[in-house]
Amino acid sequence: MTTRFPHRLRSRTAAGVALCLAGAFAVTASPAAATGTVPTTARTAPAATADPLARYHRQHLDWRSCLLGPEDETGKELQQAGAQCADVTVPLNYDEPDGRTITVAISRIRATDTAHRVGALLLNGGGPGGQSLGDPPWVRAAMRQVGERYDVVGVDPRFVGRSTPLDCHWPTGSFIHGAGKDRAGFDRSVAVAEDLADRCRTSQGEVLPYVTTRNTARDMDVVRAALGERRISYLGYSYGTYLGQVYATMFPGRTDRVVLDGVLAPDRYSPRLLRGTEPANRHALKGWAAWAAARDAAYGLGRTPGRVLATVERVQAAAGHTPLPIGGHRVDDQLVPVLVLNGLSQDNDAAYADLARAVRDMRRAADGRTVTPSPWLGETLDFLLSGSDSAYGSVQTAVLCGDVAAPRSPEVYWRDVQRSRASDPFFGPVANNITPCAFWDPPRERPTTVRDDFPALLVNATGDPRTTYRSAQSLRRMWPSSRLVTLRGADQHAVYGVFGNSCADATVNTYLATGRLPTADVTCDRSSG
Repeated sequence: MTTRFPHRLRSRTAAGVALCLAGAFAVTASPAAATGTVPTTARTAPAATADPLARYHRQHLDWRSCLLGPEDETGKELQQAGAQCADVTVPLNYDEPDGRTITVAISRIRATDTAHRVGALLLNGGGPGGQSLGDPPWVRAAMRQVGERYDVVGVDPRFVGRSTPLDCHWPTGSFIHGAGKDRAGFDRSVAVAEDLADRCRTSQGEVLPYVTTRNTARDMDVVRAALGERRISYLGYSYGTYLGQVYATMFPGRTDRVVLDGVLAPDRYSPRLLRGTEPANRHALKGWAAWAAARDAAYGLGRTPGRVLATVERVQAAAGHTPLPIGGHRVDDQLVPVLVLNGLSQDNDAAYADLARAVRDMRRAADGRTVTPSPWLGETLDFLLSGSDSAYGSVQTAVLCGDVAAPRSPEVYWRDVQRSRASDPFFGPVANNITPCAFWDPPRERPTTVRDDFPALLVNATGDPRTTYRSAQSLRRMWPSSRLVTLRGADQHAVYGVFGNSCADATVNTYLATGRLPTADVTCDRSSG
């Protein structure tokens, strides 16, 4: 993405689409995974050879400046916050720890209140495929005084960002597209998905089997050991909540305080990222339409929510007739709903204004006018229609396809697309469309059976259009010893430190400070804060 958190969760463009989704499945551990599932207390073997990962666990980290050059904005922010960076060496294949290695890039802002230090707090901002190395400064600010007691550690997961890179050289940053209005449009989607899968197989086939959440969790445990920590605390957003569930399952006893924000329930995680989110996105779209109608003088999209929604429908119909020329791009009816969906992950004036300007630009193009896209629309179109962010889409797809097998037959997707049109003809053909995983090699490992109880603090907004509130409720029922913080009345994806709700932020910080979960679930009104 071109912007960083806390703006990142709002402006991850198509990453914001895929930033979302859901939770896990059944799995058995490989031999290497078995070494990773031994509780910490059992790792007291008298001989170094008892630990096949000893050279990774005991490696010396070379801490250095995070600044790569004068144009490195992430490095500047990290440097200003007092962070340092290091590379952690991990095995490509944990079944062959003496084989090929890769590196995982981390950043760290050290605790200043060393007398009351809790330990390391590892971060994951979502994706899969999202960078987290640059996140410690804003997370440290959100933590307020309690942040002084933690080493706040950002991690670019394997093959992401500054870690050993993976790029399939795609002409897009995302596999997510609409299926169009008819069979011909769907068939084009099938051809695109197959081409994207072929590009990855051709250019990255040797490493694709190891681009998985389970291997990312194994890397996290190497990072833990290399930092000299017996246990780690963890803050994960969106997909990062699933990663946290997998880590806690694979490495019992190695977690301290765990916050999962924008919760992915483990029965929903699959390559078909957006299935089931259509009602939440429709609700968010109606909320945005009401916002835009109240500002018709500024955006001219309609004086009532119904008229604003009619404008969106008119844009979609026009793009289905003739693609809309916007800047150097052409926007068809397979892309319009993806653009709109991208504008709906954050419930605030800035994000809503970005979407309003984008719809205004598309309406003007539909009217035959020459359009220079607004900044957010221009960035999103570049993301979706050029190879500038190919690496993001490549890694995201590789993780999803490597974690869980997808249906192989295009007819399965076509039937689901057609069925979904009845309830939501706008978002349904996006949420149910085919993905490159239909043409991917089968996963190397079975998916993780997430443990059935764990004490964590879960955070979710009732109107979250990416990781739905129902998903958070599902994990809360699965984990009765956990607690759920609900932000009521917001169509918001990611809450803590992002939305600016004092009730939710204070609840998380109290937990991070004390290590004690609330005695009961907590509900925060949108207006609090």
